[in-house]
Amino acid sequence: MTTVAAPTAAALALDAACDHLLGLQDPQGWWKAELQTNVTMDAEDLLLREFLGIRTEEDTAEAARWIRSEQRDDGTWANFHGGPGNLSTTIEAYAALRLAGDPVDAPHMRSAARFVRESGGIEASRVFTRIWLAMFGQWRWEDLPVLPPEMVFLPPWFPLNVYDWACWARQTIVPLTVVSAHRPVRPLPFDLAELRTGRPARPRPRGVFTALDRVLHRYERRPVPGLREAALRRAAEWIVARQEADGSWGGIQPPWVYSLIALHLQGYHLDHPVMRKGVRGLDRFTIRDERGRRLEACQSPVWDTVLAVNGLLDAGLPGDHPALVKASDWLLAEEIRSPGDWSVRRPSLPPGGWAFEFDNDGYPDIDDTAEAILALRRVHHPDVRPAVDRAVRWITGMASRDGGFGAFDADNTRELCKKLPFCDFGAVIDPPTADVTAHVVEALAQERPDSPVVRRAVVWLLKAQEADGSWFGRWGANHVYGTGAVLPALIAAGVRPGASCVRRAVTWLEEHQNGDGGWGEDLRSYRDPAWIGRGHSTPSQTAWALLALLAAGERSPAVRRGVEWLVSHQRADGTWDEPYFTGTGFPGDFYINYHLYRLVFPISALGRYVRSGGEDREVPT
Repeated sequence: MTTVAAPTAAALALDAACDHLLGLQDPQGWWKAELQTNVTMDAEDLLLREFLGIRTEEDTAEAARWIRSEQRDDGTWANFHGGPGNLSTTIEAYAALRLAGDPVDAPHMRSAARFVRESGGIEASRVFTRIWLAMFGQWRWEDLPVLPPEMVFLPPWFPLNVYDWACWARQTIVPLTVVSAHRPVRPLPFDLAELRTGRPARPRPRGVFTALDRVLHRYERRPVPGLREAALRRAAEWIVARQEADGSWGGIQPPWVYSLIALHLQGYHLDHPVMRKGVRGLDRFTIRDERGRRLEACQSPVWDTVLAVNGLLDAGLPGDHPALVKASDWLLAEEIRSPGDWSVRRPSLPPGGWAFEFDNDGYPDIDDTAEAILALRRVHHPDVRPAVDRAVRWITGMASRDGGFGAFDADNTRELCKKLPFCDFGAVIDPPTADVTAHVVEALAQERPDSPVVRRAVVWLLKAQEADGSWFGRWGANHVYGTGAVLPALIAAGVRPGASCVRRAVTWLEEHQNGDGGWGEDLRSYRDPAWIGRGHSTPSQTAWALLALLAAGERSPAVRRGVEWLVSHQRADGTWDEPYFTGTGFPGDFYINYHLYRLVFPISALGRYVRSGGEDREVPT
């Protein structure tokens, strides 16, 4: 009589999930699922098309149907599933529905307008919302903070030069300086008086930057003529030089729409190749289904693909599996071998890395590159090694002075940008974070385990540990994500599972496990500490916690209960439902539901659990 291992519930769930993921692979080798955000993308798309004079009835009707479908029972629109109503998002959605012809006395419009007024009205909205309103005559340009286009002439060493901003912010700020210099007004066929309270706008806090804003307002009334024209030309050239092959700017929505508006104001007609490519490229980011028409704020094929490859490898697929080889072919073709804005701070560093999107050659990012290294080094492909070596060299050179790693730039830490009255929404700098630094450590620990860069990054992570034992998550929600990234990295770098930093993190995770066995953390934890580690259980967050606990060597009841939660919540088709947003764009302001997270991270967690012998059972044959 012989014995063989009987398939466990976890192994069966893993097989079903892998089958589902393999079935989602594109014939070219990549994976890409929807990147869902909030309805500001769709509202601003309609406003952009209205401003450019290209809005159609069909696009308007389809977008309005989607926007209506996302309205909550209280009349508001939130920035994430299950979150509170957001004032600025509700204002922009309301304006878009007015464009679509929704009457102000319709019940859904009345309830939205009432929320806006009760929350302070247009007067209390964020600066970016009021910029949109100013372009349509619904707000005075004179009452907005000023950033002059002349800032494009500031050298990289000078405070508040464009390279002091994070890459996503600088690509947005430069076109907005052009827009605010032109101060366009193209009136809407209606007024938004029902959204006003009549009270003054929020007072600006007193300080040196408020004084600077007053000085800039005075300059804006009488700019130096020759200097102003030269600045507008230079800004337009800067914008055009950064358009991607797909027509986007940075592969993300904010700089894309503002760049189109800025160039249009600078005299670029709609039939100009840059404008044609930019407008046409939006179609690639458009999803149409029975609920209507919606835009992705960004697309994540490289990120989705490297996570899928790592998940399938964790699940036990051999490195020469055809799906993994095909994915590697595609990833190798996506490697960025040219300099970009990151070169301003690292001019002598040779390029070699990956961006998040299909087309974003100017902005490879450290996070994607680290995950690509982890994936490619385990795939059996004859052309992988040189690309991995280039990537290792590049991310090693992108370490910041303090030993940590930001997402796109090195030493992008100047706090002055955050203090400007203009910047009341979203992160505007790119300092080192625990999650990105952890991914780099995990990648480099296999390649250069004894390098000073790894040692300094480990020290950075140890210093960044929170008093409660967790780590803050910049790009995912939130302490569960940060802790789920850091523990595997520390163990890979040689930190012992019994070390106090590891034990404290394990205790934090076990104490924050939900009663149902899963883990979840609400996005409100970025603003309200009472939510830290608390929220509805989700597949991705449960997987992050399990990855951390498994890396720490845990085989505890907490691990078993987490695995049981994943198994019991799996759908019949092998994937999981996850309506809650667990990705982060700007902490406190902008969030993402990566629709592949619900699949790739559970595969990694279940794969590591099953392969470690978590539930091996033998039966006679």
